[in-house]
Amino acid sequence: MSEGLTDQEWRERLTPEEYRVMRQQGTERPFTSGLNSQWSEGTYVCKGCDRSLFDSESKFDSGCGWPSFDAELPEAGIRKTLDRSHGMIRTELSCASCGSHLGHVFPDGPTSTGLRYCINGVSLRFGPESP
Repeated sequence: MSEGLTDQEWRERLTPEEYRVMRQQGTERPFTSGLNSQWSEGTYVCKGCDRSLFDSESKFDSGCGWPSFDAELPEAGIRKTLDRSHGMIRTELSCASCGSHLGHVFPDGPTSTGLRYCINGVSLRFGPESP
């Protein structure tokens, strides 16, 4: 598990881009993640600690350039905090286990949940098996 890692341990474990996004609340460039075109059945987990976050059934093509989901897994327990950076008001998402920055959630989703979890692909790992 990775809850108690030091900053140096995170730097050694992650690529520079993963560290920038996951530990410094960065954002990857849109349309750069291979997970945008991933449509196989399975589970998306936090790259920092392998906590299950999203099921492939909740994934949809939002056209925004980042992997998008309309619901988190019940056991995900994603932390939500108010983010007022960059002149915007939004809800930031982070992993409840390791604190890694995941992305943001917006109330403009096209499905029945009305939500669009806009997630940085570098914060995720995809596993073809369900939990």
